Amino acid sequence: MVEKIAPDQRVEIGNYLVSDPKICGGQLTFKGTRVRVCTIFNAFRRGDSIEDILEGWPTLTREAVEEALHLAADGLLQHHLPTELEPVP
Repeated sequence: MVEKIAPDQRVEIGNYLVSDPKICGGQLTFKGTRVRVCTIFNAFRRGDSIEDILEGWPTLTREAVEEALHLAADGLLQHHLPTELEPVP
């Protein structure tokens, strides 16, 4: 069963991501910043490397960016290939 989340509720995802209606209209951001996760994903789509991103957004850490990528990959795999996933150690 999926728990419903009130639209005015802060939701922390993993160690580094948060959706808070008081920050960037509730869009997913990196904790302690106003940097939206979609902004970083768009930078990757343009061809930026993690190093480019860390240089361009010095408030982010490598661990935070990597967590966002891992969570996105996990979501994609679970949505499209749920029976083929291998457990992550």
